[in-house]
Amino acid sequence: MNGHFSRGLLVHADFLIIGAGVIGLSSALELARRGARVTVLDKGGAGQESTWAGAGILSPLLPWQYPEAINALSEYSRALYPAWCEALHAASGVDPELRQTGMLILPPFDARAAEDWCERHAWRWALRPSREFLSHLGEEELLWLPDLRQARNPRLIQALKGAALAAGVRLVEHAQVSSLVAENGRVTKVMARGESHAAAAFVVAGGAWTGWIPGLEALRPRIFPVRGQILLFRLPAGRLGSVVYGEGQYLVPRVDGHVLAGSTLEPVGFDKATTEAARRDILAFVQRVLPEVGETDLVMQWSGLRPGSPDNVPCIGRHPDYANLYLNGGHFRYGVTMAPGSARLLASLIHGEATPIPASPYGLPGA
Repeated sequence: MNGHFSRGLLVHADFLIIGAGVIGLSSALELARRGARVTVLDKGGAGQESTWAGAGILSPLLPWQYPEAINALSEYSRALYPAWCEALHAASGVDPELRQTGMLILPPFDARAAEDWCERHAWRWALRPSREFLSHLGEEELLWLPDLRQARNPRLIQALKGAALAAGVRLVEHAQVSSLVAENGRVTKVMARGESHAAAAFVVAGGAWTGWIPGLEALRPRIFPVRGQILLFRLPAGRLGSVVYGEGQYLVPRVDGHVLAGSTLEPVGFDKATTEAARRDILAFVQRVLPEVGETDLVMQWSGLRPGSPDNVPCIGRHPDYANLYLNGGHFRYGVTMAPGSARLLASLIHGEATPIPASPYGLPGA
């Protein structure tokens, strides 16, 4: 299929995916690699919402505090990430900057719960005095997780987009879905930007906007927006060597010296404004870890709308009302973390294969 559209044209595909964030594009790439013709629609630019806005920490922040369903999918994706990023780099020419930087956790933390979880999941861990990493904190004992990886979100989405296009995925940006057409319990087409897009099956990966797609309003309690704000600082390269976490906030160092600091959890609907209160709060955490950092080091502040979900558990599987409509969404803070595993889990369900991890925790009732 060529990459051109004319207004009013009925375009056929094996799969049509709504949403071109990391979840939508990873799903498209997985299905395309299995031989499917895939079209992806996005209301804006590919990966420009929560995918771009996030920090790229490839683990739940304190995994021992999360349900098993979160950890099962996160750990499955963690095992896939090195080969997945290598393949994305080879296909696109863009390095996602996957790095194993480890994470330092500042007190307070539950050392016994952390030790138990790490032992059961084969994560290395250690208790280390702060003087080894952050000497100004005195003799505080820190929890060190050396196996944690990170990816650089804007580069990851560029690599994923390039790999998807190279695999033959058709990407239509700035095409907001205006209606979903169904007959006899099956979706037949969607309308977007005045054009009709038909497919044999459909996947919704619309992030925080999933329940606001016409026809899917019943999903609003299952997937909903949660704002997160992040600050970006420019520091000398190598000043911070690892991710640092403390009481809900974190610092994430990049190769070139940029450091992301975040983040907030704000149930404010679709309001993407940034606030002075968040800036002050996050900056105070930054200065606890790096006292020399000041306002002059701040490059920018932004926000993103995460696709929140009850207990942070995503929805991956068939919609209960439509035989050919699937969901891959509600990953909350961990869309990037769970992307390759979620795509493979979804593809396995669609093709009727044995799933790599149990799928039942992620399904909608009645499906």
